[in-house]
Amino acid sequence: MKIVRYPSPDAEKKIRAITERGFEFRSEDIDTVSKILADVKQRGDEALIEYTNRFDAPDLNASDLIVSEEEIAAAEQQVDSSFRSALNRSVEQVEEFHKKQLRNSWISTPRPGVMLGQLVNPVDAAGVYVPGAKGGLTPLVSSVLMGIIPAKIAGVKHVAMVTPPTKEGTVNPHLLVAAKKVGADIIYKTGSAWAVAGLAYGTETIKRVDVIVGPGNIYVTLAKKMVAGTVGIDMIAGPSEILVIADESANPEFIAADLLSQAEHDTLASSVLITSSEQVAERTLKAVGNQLAHLDRKDIAEKSLAAFGSIMIVPDVETAIDLSNRIAPEHLEIQIKEPFEYIGLIRNAGAVFIGEYTPEPVGDYVAGPNHVLPTGGTARFSSALSVDNFMKQTSLLHYSKTAFDREADDIIRLANVEGLSAHAGSVAVRRTSGKANE
Repeated sequence: MKIVRYPSPDAEKKIRAITERGFEFRSEDIDTVSKILADVKQRGDEALIEYTNRFDAPDLNASDLIVSEEEIAAAEQQVDSSFRSALNRSVEQVEEFHKKQLRNSWISTPRPGVMLGQLVNPVDAAGVYVPGAKGGLTPLVSSVLMGIIPAKIAGVKHVAMVTPPTKEGTVNPHLLVAAKKVGADIIYKTGSAWAVAGLAYGTETIKRVDVIVGPGNIYVTLAKKMVAGTVGIDMIAGPSEILVIADESANPEFIAADLLSQAEHDTLASSVLITSSEQVAERTLKAVGNQLAHLDRKDIAEKSLAAFGSIMIVPDVETAIDLSNRIAPEHLEIQIKEPFEYIGLIRNAGAVFIGEYTPEPVGDYVAGPNHVLPTGGTARFSSALSVDNFMKQTSLLHYSKTAFDREADDIIRLANVEGLSAHAGSVAVRRTSGKANE
């Protein structure tokens, strides 16, 4: 991780490395995932179990794919009260935020004799992918909440969760308790591309869904990309990233900790500081080195920072924000003296964390907004996972004869310009019929 000045050729080189990184789908990965999808589509449970036995749980049978009520009851006895307390806080606050996203159906009468409107309905079934707990020990409970809660608030009748089982064919109890808490209708012990295939196409055991959401590895992401169109998906998510904008008032120790919180995710993760203060830049670089030495995932963070980490010194905060809008980060932290004066300038970011006591992990777990966010610059055109991902809008139209006659000539003219004579005829026949009946 180095300090560079912006603008400069070195800064441009680093920016390109950051913005052009992400999932590079190799041809062999594409071929592998394509075969898995086709195999599960054709052979259903048989293929699903073969892949699960080969990569996750050697002894799992089709009859064990669905987590039983007995397993959930046992899980309830295995979690402690501090976990329940933290879970309850998170669920309450995530639900509160997402309830504000609900849309209503509406009808209007914009012109005499014309009624227009929109029906807003949830999809019938949704699938939520939750990455597996490594060795069963690191359950991503937050992924359960962020996927299932907005689906339930949208009113989805059937919400299925899929997660890879452990070698013993079990699911971490924290995941099961969380899924039960937020109302998962069914939990399947299966993961990777074959789980996505099962949700997209259906099998003898897995019910086909309309939307698939949730993070995963390259095979999960590639599978979601390939089934998009057959089902809806939330986004094509890449490696995690954070960008911190700081001035001379910022605390370098805080900034260093926040940069490392993303760097430990993945060797492709990106951690960037853009600051108007040379002193903050130098002190942050030193703090990163000191804190890095004590990280459990030091090797991963070190490689991430070397490849996609950077500290950039800019002339002023406005330049920092312009550069941030260009990069369009997943997580944007604003650690400056008067942050709210600049919020209106931010156009491209997955989520914005304002002030020195709002680090990115606050959003991961308890704040309320969804932590499934656009990455790799896609915040330029996409948004966080939300209730909207589980809803669909249907347009309503009604014309009286008077309203129809008033606009018919314009419809016919536009249809003829497009060379669609049958469209024009569909309107013209009604005018002729109407006159004949008068």
